[in-house]
Amino acid sequence: MNGEVPVYRERLLPGPWTFIACALIIPAGLLAFLPIDTVVGIVAAVVLYGAAVVFLLATTPTIEVTGSELRAGRAALPREFVGEVVALRGEDAFIARGRGLDARAHTLLRGFVRDVVRVENTDPDDPVPYWVISTRHPDELARALAG
Repeated sequence: MNGEVPVYRERLLPGPWTFIACALIIPAGLLAFLPIDTVVGIVAAVVLYGAAVVFLLATTPTIEVTGSELRAGRAALPREFVGEVVALRGEDAFIARGRGLDARAHTLLRGFVRDVVRVENTDPDDPVPYWVISTRHPDELARALAG
């Protein structure tokens, strides 16, 4: 971070169903540890679920646009090299994430976020032609990059 006030900021938190699906760790932990001891089984199951939730939250990437750069996760693109920005939804987003994706493109994709923004990289020294970023607010991100 460079200390600038963000124009746009979004954390790509997993959806509620991801945390519900992770709750399957609880019965698995109980199955593994209840034969040892009831208290150990319950504590282990809760600790395992808590560790999974902490891992999900700790690895959540952030998208941030400031006056000088676009930051997607750990990668940064100076705003001076941001070219055309396109918000994509539905079938267009599906194609942009799959068969229409250039292998050289920088991606920050999350399966639980369907929409994407495609950001052209105009840096002549960078082999990455564009970025594809998952976002729940494609129009807002595109506006922040265009503004």
